[in-house]
Amino acid sequence: MTDTKASLSLEGLDAPIELPIYSGSVGPKVIDVGALTSKGYFTYDPGFVSTASCESKITYIDGGAGLLMHRGYPIEVLAEKSEYLESCYLLLHGELPSKEEYAHFKNVITNHTMVHESITRFFKGFHYDSHPMAMMCGIVGALSAFYHDATDITNPKHRLISAHRLIAKMPTLAAMCYKHSQGQPFMYPNNKLGYAENFLHMMFGTPCDDAKVNPVIARAMDKIFLLHADHEQNASTSTVRLSGSSGANPFACIAAGIATLWGPAHGGANEAVLSMLEEIGDVENIDKYVAKAKDKSDPFRLMGFGHRVYKNFDPRAKVMKETCDEVLKELGLENDPLLNIAKKLEKIALEDEYFIEKKLYPNVDFYSGIIMKAIGIPTDMFTVIFATGRTVGWIAHWHEMLSEPLKIGRPRQLYTGYDKREFTDIDARPAVNPPHLP
Repeated sequence: MTDTKASLSLEGLDAPIELPIYSGSVGPKVIDVGALTSKGYFTYDPGFVSTASCESKITYIDGGAGLLMHRGYPIEVLAEKSEYLESCYLLLHGELPSKEEYAHFKNVITNHTMVHESITRFFKGFHYDSHPMAMMCGIVGALSAFYHDATDITNPKHRLISAHRLIAKMPTLAAMCYKHSQGQPFMYPNNKLGYAENFLHMMFGTPCDDAKVNPVIARAMDKIFLLHADHEQNASTSTVRLSGSSGANPFACIAAGIATLWGPAHGGANEAVLSMLEEIGDVENIDKYVAKAKDKSDPFRLMGFGHRVYKNFDPRAKVMKETCDEVLKELGLENDPLLNIAKKLEKIALEDEYFIEKKLYPNVDFYSGIIMKAIGIPTDMFTVIFATGRTVGWIAHWHEMLSEPLKIGRPRQLYTGYDKREFTDIDARPAVNPPHLP
């Protein structure tokens, strides 16, 4: 993997420190800085933006080229030719399944979709207007109390069983969160339905009606799950890996990922898109808000445009735009007031020199938020659906990490606090009014 080295000269050291340079299959070369610790140094990289925390074979992103690949397959190819569960198999096992393997995998997932009946009682402890992500954090963490028969993380078979359970049960739990907020009865999974179709059935179906899901909407939901399945070492995935490095059970690790995803800087982008559209309120106000977005002194920002990783375009956005157009046409919502605002904003972003120069193209969150709004999914459920799709990525990274020799994560810090001080008895201390106290 390496045949070159970097040489680092530091003042006070007699000889330079040699640091191996590794080359991945694609992407930038990586300098191994592990030798610095023995010399009394370590690196400073807030946010880990220049640090590879692990070696992985799962997902590769080239933000400059607008490239996202799962196991070597571009995301747009998977979105066109595959479906969510097939991509789940790919992420977990490294290769696309044969026809027989895929049939078996789908059967396993289908037969794990039910949850223990006692779990339904957990929801009674949540207020009806609790945020769905609050419920998801608690419920997923609690799964380890019900499925502890396969939580030996050193056993590959146990890890696979846990992976199947999590992928299968997340849509069921997500739908239960929604039903609880609506005061409606929970819907059991229907083994005759596909993955995304079953989720929509559990979300919007009632015991009074037969299962009937619009196939166009089901395909759109499948694509939303697929396009969010994994995104390399982001905050939530890194959290799952860090939690897993301690030997924690898989349900606790995924609950930690859900908690991280809940943060508005990570998983709340598509929810922020709808909030922005509602703030704009009317097509007539768009020019005013675009001007505000261009004004550096104005705090207003257009949500759903540009991406922290993709410096050119988000490869998932083109797929999501096509799906968005299909859904709006199917539902007859081409003239919905809020969606009209979104369409005009999209047109401006693709044609206005300001947006083109800064490469502020509509991203996947922009279109997925519109789709979910059109389907009738409330905004506080958006991140729950994101978490449902992302579960396979989290569990794939967790499984990959545990397949290698385990080393607990332990980031370092640049300490800037007090040096060693003498303790003063309380009677001799001067009165101090810390800023956080009245």
